[in-house]
Amino acid sequence: MAVPGNIGDLVTTTLRNRTRKLADNVTRNNAILRELSKRGMGLMPFDGGRVIDQEINYANNTNATWYAGYETVAINPQETFSMAEFDMKLLAVAVSVSGEEQLKNSGAERSINLVASRVMNAEQTMDNVVALAMYSDGTGSGGKEIGGLQLLVAKTPTNTVGGISRSTWPFWANISQTGTVFSASAIQAEMNDLYLPLVRGNDGPKIILADNTSYAAYLASMQAIQRVTDPDWASAGFKNLAYMGNVPVILDGGYQGSTAPPPGPAIGGAPAATMYFLNTNYIHFRPHKDRNMVVMDPDRYSTNQDAVIKLIGWAGNMTISNGFLQGVLS
Repeated sequence: MAVPGNIGDLVTTTLRNRTRKLADNVTRNNAILRELSKRGMGLMPFDGGRVIDQEINYANNTNATWYAGYETVAINPQETFSMAEFDMKLLAVAVSVSGEEQLKNSGAERSINLVASRVMNAEQTMDNVVALAMYSDGTGSGGKEIGGLQLLVAKTPTNTVGGISRSTWPFWANISQTGTVFSASAIQAEMNDLYLPLVRGNDGPKIILADNTSYAAYLASMQAIQRVTDPDWASAGFKNLAYMGNVPVILDGGYQGSTAPPPGPAIGGAPAATMYFLNTNYIHFRPHKDRNMVVMDPDRYSTNQDAVIKLIGWAGNMTISNGFLQGVLS
């Protein structure tokens, strides 16, 4: 198929130049991914395979022995680690240009503007889709969506995660505190009740993600005193308040637009009236090393349409390696 103005080549070149930084842009614009990227085990590409294996720690080593002199030390074989298995999920965003559009934009400058606008739209779409999926329960699009926080840190933590039933293995379950009164007078006590069981020595929640309702309640509870923010998150453009001195409470609800006339369904990020207390040492974003926001070859030419199509692709999933140090307030 002849492409006026070499738009097919232009789409390919523009995508390759821009998508080199797309994964980084998605990370910077997403509160969860930004936090995970700051921790060595947060962003963990995988090489391939039928599933994504995530090692978990579910028991103490019983060979720890107090002894004196020549007393024996226990050396029994131990099985303290196991694997959770997460399915690989696939995502693609198309950049398409019809033959009619190619003809109407055949001049060099018009072609560049057309392609740049389509690529920018594809990038924004990828960013928004990933951001929303980070909060999903994995059932979207017929189960093809990644399993986000509503799966990994569930409000009813008796679900199955990574092939392991939390009803059968309670160590794998997160802590859920429901029936919260999201008011200025009650919110801090509710937060304290959830926070304390999530602390293990110097290990505890690293970030709290809040929707509009829960963030507004916490904000109101802080009005009478000086509000402290984390300068790192503030410099990145995220609205935040400090909790327990150094745990940032991030507003990840924000714009609550809709896909229908008011009131319409909300399409913001965090679920309504929800706060996630996350220990991001044990939550992971696992992209495939060869499919992390990259241009997929070759060009696609429809057999019954006059159009050229390029795809930006991603493959992977979110995983968790410790459940009982995660919490949700709702």
